[in-house]
Amino acid sequence: MHYSGDKLTHFALPLGGLGTGTVALAGNGALRQWQLHNIGNHEASVPDSFFALRLSQVEPPLDDIRLLQGPLRQPSHTPLVTDDVVPDCERRLHQVLQPVGEAKVSAVYPRARVDYVTDLPLDISMDVFNPLVPTDAAASSQPVVAFTFTLHNTGEFPLHGLLAGALQNSVGWDGVTPIDGVDCSLYGGNTNRLRETDEWTSLIMENTALALDHPGAGQLVLSTDSPAALSYPQWSKPEQFITYLAGRPTRRPYSADGPSAQGTTWNGALAAPFRLEPGETVRRRFLIAWHFPNRYVDFQQFGPRRDYGHSRFWLGNAYTRRTPDAVAVSESFIARWPELQAVTTAWADAFESSSLPGEAGSRLAALVADIRSPTMFQTADDTVLGFEGVLGASTGMWAGRYGGSCPLNCTHVWNYEQTLSRLFPSLERNMRDTEYDVMQAPEGYIPHRVIAPTYHRQLWDVMIGGPEEPALDGMLGAVLKTYREVRLGAGLDWLRRRWSNVERLLTHIRDKWDAGATGVLRGVQPSTHDIDLCGVNTFMGTLWLAALRAAEEMALLLGEDGKGYRVLFEAGSKAYDELLFTGEYYRQILSPDEKPDFQWGDGCLADQLVGQWWAHQLDLGYVLPADHVKTALRNVVRHNLRKGFDGFDHPYRVFADGDDTGLLMCTWPHGGRPDVPTRYCDEVWTGSEYQVAAHCLYEGLVDEGFQILQGLWDRYDGSRRNPFNPIECGDHYIRNAAGWTVLEALAGFRYDALSGILTFAPLDVARTADTWQLPFVAGTGWGVATSTADSVTVTCHTGQLDLEAVHVDGAALPTEATVVLPGRPLVIRRT
Repeated sequence: MHYSGDKLTHFALPLGGLGTGTVALAGNGALRQWQLHNIGNHEASVPDSFFALRLSQVEPPLDDIRLLQGPLRQPSHTPLVTDDVVPDCERRLHQVLQPVGEAKVSAVYPRARVDYVTDLPLDISMDVFNPLVPTDAAASSQPVVAFTFTLHNTGEFPLHGLLAGALQNSVGWDGVTPIDGVDCSLYGGNTNRLRETDEWTSLIMENTALALDHPGAGQLVLSTDSPAALSYPQWSKPEQFITYLAGRPTRRPYSADGPSAQGTTWNGALAAPFRLEPGETVRRRFLIAWHFPNRYVDFQQFGPRRDYGHSRFWLGNAYTRRTPDAVAVSESFIARWPELQAVTTAWADAFESSSLPGEAGSRLAALVADIRSPTMFQTADDTVLGFEGVLGASTGMWAGRYGGSCPLNCTHVWNYEQTLSRLFPSLERNMRDTEYDVMQAPEGYIPHRVIAPTYHRQLWDVMIGGPEEPALDGMLGAVLKTYREVRLGAGLDWLRRRWSNVERLLTHIRDKWDAGATGVLRGVQPSTHDIDLCGVNTFMGTLWLAALRAAEEMALLLGEDGKGYRVLFEAGSKAYDELLFTGEYYRQILSPDEKPDFQWGDGCLADQLVGQWWAHQLDLGYVLPADHVKTALRNVVRHNLRKGFDGFDHPYRVFADGDDTGLLMCTWPHGGRPDVPTRYCDEVWTGSEYQVAAHCLYEGLVDEGFQILQGLWDRYDGSRRNPFNPIECGDHYIRNAAGWTVLEALAGFRYDALSGILTFAPLDVARTADTWQLPFVAGTGWGVATSTADSVTVTCHTGQLDLEAVHVDGAALPTEATVVLPGRPLVIRRT
């Protein structure tokens, strides 16, 4: 997808591996949002970290030094986002070093290409990526950003020069405290040393004055693939570096020596020489690698206040256990650079060259940024933990702007997330293990947050927060996610170990909310709206019905009797429909003793069929009558999709404004709005939009689904919001990861590891007759399926595909049991 002009204003593509932290590529080619230091901080900036070019020509004479960035853009002043904020240090850099020219960006996550439009006799581009290998978590958790610069002489005369990369030694920094040049109270004792091999030159950035367990201890590496590269290991101001480039640089210039003084650090730089004849092209690679092992519990957790005294609870990072330091990280990555670049490129190309309509391919590829942002991390003991998002401008009014938003593993928000479960099912399964082994109370319920470290007493029999009591929708989601993990390859042995947990959970839910075995949940129902729902409603009801169906299926897999779950399901399905369907949509009804505060009553809730969305993913059938479901969805779009927000009253957070289009959480098309309506009713949540849009596509309501999607994508087109940063209660909000189901709905894709059946039934918008090409992820591998009138070809790119059958458009194609390995496409002839 191409970005230029105003659409670069908010462009900030986060680069970094799973749980490693990220640095963002801005729309002008600068590096911003440095979040490598175990804390989310969307406004973090590290000065004097950039790329530059010295270009010379003997005759006619030319000698110029340029900053490899485009000009700065004016902020858009969009509410609650900061991706357009230019750090002060970047503004100062532009005052002393001229930008090379306007930037144009092409990007499909996690790759981007920046082309610079310049007045120099040189074409300049920068390709940047970090490895993404679906189903291979270790390969996708590398703390690196890889750059390839391509220089092409477009003139009539030879050119020579230096391509330079500069990086500040930020070892010891906390990721938050402001840095002024090289000055910061947390710096001191920083050293940069040169390391040369036959093919690469590196600067190793350290601070040996720090204790091994210091929160800021670690290592950075800046490398280039030129053994003849020049180095300027220690300098303090950009002017010094510019002077160095402007002179006749030697390999070892005079510079200050030894550790930096207290309160300061060093900058370091490498410069790769090049010479270009007319029409000639040269490529140079640069690499930034990092290693910060000491992640601590430095965030406020929910629940009662605990006085931990002077203890610091160490969590560590899984990625730093795989390699001892950043030098080893860089060596390991460089050895695999071509391989990892090829598979990452194949992933991006699979979306860009697919038959998905319009911009859908690049938009859906961008969803993977959600799970690789600082929202999620993996501790040294491999426990997968996630915030709801990263604190930022949308949370400053209550929780501050730095760190993780709403710790940890919030079950009701992560109910929407589907991306991690598909791309890295072993990591998602780890979250289920935490729910059952750590979070589940003896009584069977599961609080909606986990306390870290996980050996601490969990949130049992205490007020939690957001909502106060364990969220019922989160518990119902645990049942659905358990069945999902089994279908994605967890296996029956894993299910046997977990079945008693599931049964205890369902018994608790029945006893507390349906003691009369009516199939209908009643009473106070804590929910993702951070309030207690009441009465009878299909938001909770459809999740309950889907969970009953999932429990029935799991019981049958284990050879147990699932009739009890079926009886409750059938009674509940009938009752919910009779009680709540208005002919237009599903309302909420309260008992006479229940207050209407924070409820919606006769309103139209966007997420009223969230359990049916889940049921379609898991092949559980309809939980409510199909015709009523379709009618209700049509009317959700008709009543809740607002086009234009000028004059709209935003009581709380503004996620859509001006001429934006967005799906409101709840509306009252026929009146009856309570004086205190359901919380967040006037907001637009990208996660709910993706959920409802995907559900529309599952139902064949393509126009309705794309009305929602286009409104969302237009809001996040780069001009006023970042395509790679959905916001809600913080940046990179994980509810947005519901969007993966849009891909599966468009492709008509299902994978069931239990049966080994791969299913495709693409919607008309994703195909031309029998011709289509679509990416997919199937438990142990990922690939591309290509269909023609004569055959269907399944190509595996990484991992492997264990298949018993391939179903296309409702028909089983003639295949025998097979394992599809990379490089050996499975071609199935149509008969």
